[in-house]
Amino acid sequence: MHNPRLLTVEDAKNLQSQENIRLFCDHVNPAQYRFLRLLGFHSVVIKHAEGVYYYDQNGNKILDLFGGFGALALGHNHPRILAVRRNFEDEKRHDIALAFISQYVSVLAKNLATLAPDDLDMVFLGTSGSDVVEAALKLAEKAQGSKRNTIVYASSSFHGKSRAALSVTDSTFYGSSFELLPNTVCVPFGDPHALEQLFVTNPGIGTLILETVQGGAGIILAPSEYWSAVRTLCNKYNVIWIADEIQCGMGRTGHLFAFEAAGYAPDIITLAKSLGGGKAAIGAMIARKSIYMSAYGKSSTALIHGPSTFAGMGETVCTAIETLHVLFDENLIENSAAVGFNLIGRLKQLQLKYPQLIKEVRGMGLMIGIEFQDLSNSSGFIGKSLLKGFDEKMRGSLSALIGNILLYNHGILVGFTEYNRNVIRIEPPLILTEKETNYFASALDSVLSLGVAGMIVRYVKNQGKYKSPIH
Repeated sequence: MHNPRLLTVEDAKNLQSQENIRLFCDHVNPAQYRFLRLLGFHSVVIKHAEGVYYYDQNGNKILDLFGGFGALALGHNHPRILAVRRNFEDEKRHDIALAFISQYVSVLAKNLATLAPDDLDMVFLGTSGSDVVEAALKLAEKAQGSKRNTIVYASSSFHGKSRAALSVTDSTFYGSSFELLPNTVCVPFGDPHALEQLFVTNPGIGTLILETVQGGAGIILAPSEYWSAVRTLCNKYNVIWIADEIQCGMGRTGHLFAFEAAGYAPDIITLAKSLGGGKAAIGAMIARKSIYMSAYGKSSTALIHGPSTFAGMGETVCTAIETLHVLFDENLIENSAAVGFNLIGRLKQLQLKYPQLIKEVRGMGLMIGIEFQDLSNSSGFIGKSLLKGFDEKMRGSLSALIGNILLYNHGILVGFTEYNRNVIRIEPPLILTEKETNYFASALDSVLSLGVAGMIVRYVKNQGKYKSPIH
């Protein structure tokens, strides 16, 4: 058989923007390209990344305040992460060890159990956030039994896109026409009275899953007293509380786990994203020992739910072990709290300066949402300009304009949220400094000073002309 003409890694490394776009549209998703083009992301080809910056093929520098939806706590290519992975490869240590007990899995599990509160001592490793959410839901259902298999989730929640995770995700868009789990009930986020009423009227409820901070909803925080009520109610009605810390955990909110701010611990924790140090796909479920053993503690049940083929890969797990050490050795949790506090303060000053543009600033640590005023119902030139050229999901959105101008004219990459088109999401690496936050605040001030009409004009001028101003 002759060798097919396959592109090489070197070909990919040297791929230019237009050819990259062509291949993406031909073989990945042309509709997705159109959305990326709307935001201005389409013409950037990244060559490498380091710390809090991306570098494109032309040597331009982009400040990363998006952080891969919170997956880059240590920044891009942290030297200690690169070193531990390089050493693993150089020493030809084992990766897939499904037939043996992996010493790397054992050590990571011990470290996570040490960091988790109370008796959350049992650890399951997966390859993604959805993977460990599935594991958590199965564990809770197995522990509670078939008569208490109803799951409660919160309004505006996001827990993943696999079938069970999607079943507890409050999104008709992502849910689409898929057949989802029938045994789920939605409750308003942050409302303890609605939660208790649900527990009282439905004795079949056995599981409650909540993001401690709702990321996809636009960085939504519940009042601290809510978590006291959640813990009390779950104890009273024997409901297992799963805290989804996939995005808000790993120090992002200025606490290792976001729920620590309220002082109450869940029964099961799910982690992912930053646990992989920006280089590895890994998730973890940490559960109370009593719950885990009641579900899987017998020889007849021990293998009901186990790791997938690539969960617990040696190099991946070593990356996670080192990630936890870097987080504490470099005081990144404290840095997240301090730098985030100052940044939120700067942004609130901009809210006072531009109340007609900024509706609200909210967040904890370096998990921040900036919600802009919704102009979708505006009339006249501004309203028509904001509606024209945008797809339905982003029409009337100032965040799309502002995100584009920040990238094109200030070299700053920000994120957006799944459910609220008016929110810009700030989830940078936890190594961010005051210098970078000051640069961002000044850049945002400059953009807002243009006014809506000025931003529309700048956005139109920017189309297809990306060149970062940071060198």
